[in-house]
Amino acid sequence: MSAAFSHARFVGATRAACASTGNTSASLALYCSVTRLMKAVIFIGSGKISSGKLSQALDYGALTVQINGDFDDAMARVKEVSRQLGIYLVNSVNPFRLEGQKTIMYRVLEAIRWEVPDWIVVPGGNLGNSSAFGKAFHELHELGLIDRVPRLAIINAAGANTLYELVERRGLRWNGGSPELQTADDYYQEMDAARRRADTIASAIEINRPVNLTKCIRALEWCDGVVRQVSDQQIMDAKARVGGGGLGCEPASAASVAGTKLLVAEGVIAPDERVVCILTGHQLKDPTATVAYHTTDQDRFDKVLGSRGVRRAEFANRAVAVSNELDEIIKAIQLYG
Repeated sequence: MSAAFSHARFVGATRAACASTGNTSASLALYCSVTRLMKAVIFIGSGKISSGKLSQALDYGALTVQINGDFDDAMARVKEVSRQLGIYLVNSVNPFRLEGQKTIMYRVLEAIRWEVPDWIVVPGGNLGNSSAFGKAFHELHELGLIDRVPRLAIINAAGANTLYELVERRGLRWNGGSPELQTADDYYQEMDAARRRADTIASAIEINRPVNLTKCIRALEWCDGVVRQVSDQQIMDAKARVGGGGLGCEPASAASVAGTKLLVAEGVIAPDERVVCILTGHQLKDPTATVAYHTTDQDRFDKVLGSRGVRRAEFANRAVAVSNELDEIIKAIQLYG
């Protein structure tokens, strides 16, 4: 967002817009609020944004437009509105935004002393991160700054699995710059005919029409990549394991961890290979899912997670209910602690 916002300022923009399931809107709203240089205009779908993210956009003063539709609808409208009104668009279709996203990989390499890992695993939504990561490694290798390119694994939620469907089931490839994009068009027509909407607890990747599809399949070719899908059950279980390690993440982030587990089970990732999972949002970005997973309230669990196909909470850390009596509290601590 720093790169996109800086370019927006450079070209004299007075308004900047995005469609968002949360993280992009929070970031844009913050930059606009802190600098007071332009007005943020946020497009969101109906009920398709977590309160932890929406609260930031509202609190930072962004003009928030909620349309009757999902993220794909919001993305289509924000592109049309931005063209018609001359508003600067900061979604990852913006090339300056992608240049900024490349720096995530620079940070990764810096943190591991420029020893290139075997795998980078990332959640797949609008596919901006995966596109940028592939570009980063391709350029670093071309410049001779790294001696090899890591493999890339992109993990879809099963309820929003466009990339998995196109790459792993229908054979869409970059083909050296000549992709058969009719494959994607045919699939989108099928989705429209069936009125199929993205549906996953991982709201940040609840996207059916990724705007960076073409750039992403280029990254997959450069990085000898694979695509997998994981269920909401796998996502929430992986999320709980991440949280148990002291670094909580939002559901979409946990897709990378769930995907890594799947790829290891398949034998695609070897036990001795070095893997970097990208966690794209912290725990407080989507606290509703976290509380529902660990709750003792079955109604809450069913409402938030059960409707998404999550049937159990294998790694739940549930509160222990005791009476307000010292002896009972001590017994509970001795029993469970």
